[in-house]
Amino acid sequence: MIYGTGIDIVKTERIREAVKRFGEKFLERVFTRDEICYAYNKKDPFLPLSVRFAAKEAFIKALSHDQYIPLTDIEVRNQGNGRPVLELHGKTGELLKKKEIQAVHLSLSHEKDYGVACVVIEGMR
Repeated sequence: MIYGTGIDIVKTERIREAVKRFGEKFLERVFTRDEICYAYNKKDPFLPLSVRFAAKEAFIKALSHDQYIPLTDIEVRNQGNGRPVLELHGKTGELLKKKEIQAVHLSLSHEKDYGVACVVIEGMR
């Protein structure tokens, strides 16, 4: 059964400006170390950063939880075939167990100026 859905779009320039203005402080507040390394191994790191930011926001929308969720608890990883998946850490991972979430599905896309993500959460509800 569908527990929730979320979608988000992020302009790449928004992430570029945040990194320019706040530097490592911004990156470490929003992304995991692995996400940062992955992005900075690409030609333009702001495309993968923007799509990962969109994924985190889409997940929060799909979860519909009324308490703060640290963005670093939500990590986008790629499977061996390149398929993106969400790994949930800390209190967010515990929250999913408590809510009896069965699966979290993620779809990402990006283009020169935008990153977009869609999340579907399956649960017991």
